[in-house]
Amino acid sequence: MKVSLFITCLADVFYPDVGRHTVELLERYGCEVEFPEQQTCCGQPAYNSGYHRDTKKVAKHMIETFARAEYVVSPSGSCVAMFHEYEELLKDELVWQERAKKLVAKTYELSQFLVNVLKVKEVHSSLQAKATYHTSCHMTRLLGETQSPFDLLEKVEGLQLEELPNRETCCGFGGTFSVKMTPISEQMVDEKVRHIEETGADVLIGADCGCLMNIGGRIQRKGKPIKMMHLAEVLNHQERTREE
Repeated sequence: MKVSLFITCLADVFYPDVGRHTVELLERYGCEVEFPEQQTCCGQPAYNSGYHRDTKKVAKHMIETFARAEYVVSPSGSCVAMFHEYEELLKDELVWQERAKKLVAKTYELSQFLVNVLKVKEVHSSLQAKATYHTSCHMTRLLGETQSPFDLLEKVEGLQLEELPNRETCCGFGGTFSVKMTPISEQMVDEKVRHIEETGADVLIGADCGCLMNIGGRIQRKGKPIKMMHLAEVLNHQERTREE
């Protein structure tokens, strides 16, 4: 099975290890992973800011970039959800709209792909930690993925996963929202940090780098001893330990 990795901007620039862990996971389960170097931003920042004409150019480029892929997998539910917006965005250009549908049909967030396509039953990873999981807005509300991360995390040896109070609430990132509405965003992330502390967790796990960056930055500024880990990092943790 051939998989094209859609790395996303944040993982590419700030969290390259997330990409590495994603590739190692996919290869462990028999996938041949390729990386189309022509890929760019999915266009979400421009789209959310109302620049739809500019976003169309990006959407068409990404459709072209992954046109020959068998499957497209990304360690970001938010960016995968943006692919789902292409169909509506390109509704006035029927040929491109049809191509957008084909892209959506073969594109998956990492946990979705592991659970629903590869039918992973055992993750062969271990993490001795007390953790909680943050459910990102775009992944749960727009992409509609609520269960796959938990199905995988419950199989991680040694992981004690605590329920995050009000886990459905936004962390305040929202891409450009955190820039345009900084005071409100700050209050939202402070509330999220308080809920994380209530769980007594040593580790916060998430499946979107934007959320982890926002929450992690606030936790660091407050001097809280809580580690941020991407889902891919957790699921590949034992493999990394063996290397080291």
